[in-house]
Amino acid sequence: MEIILKEDVPNVGHTGDIVKVKPGFARNYLFPRGLAIVADRRSIGEIEHQKRILAEKRERERRASNSVAEGLNQARLTIKARAGEGGKLFGSVTNSDVEKGLAEKGFNVDRRRIRLDEPIKTLGEHRVVVRLAAGVDATVTVIVESDGPLVGEKPEVEAAAPATQPASDAGE
Repeated sequence: MEIILKEDVPNVGHTGDIVKVKPGFARNYLFPRGLAIVADRRSIGEIEHQKRILAEKRERERRASNSVAEGLNQARLTIKARAGEGGKLFGSVTNSDVEKGLAEKGFNVDRRRIRLDEPIKTLGEHRVVVRLAAGVDATVTVIVESDGPLVGEKPEVEAAAPATQPASDAGE
């Protein structure tokens, strides 16, 4: 029996595939679970039409993602964080922090699309990959700066002016 798979089925095929299976497997397992439909002319035409629509939609998304990627590749994001000796951060900069910074610059990117292998834990310039769509990646430059003097280091002592004592009113 020929069927069209509506979902991926292990050891059988992927969504949209036309496969031959035994009639009992189709009737008792695939059809009741909504995993497949009978492959007749009408359903084959319908699946082909849906594949064309899906391909066009993916192409539109890819073009839109490419234009956003160009903007993101130019973006330089500055994030302030508390840091200690040696430029190590207290805490870290995560993909949520990068998402907030990008939103402030006008880029609406889901935090799950921001690829950080591990959170940023040092001051300096870091490159962060943003996966916008299948095959479309952008690289954002994230600059992590200290939000004040580094904790643990002594602030530079400024040359203090000689202290003047108020004149005493001894004559009164």
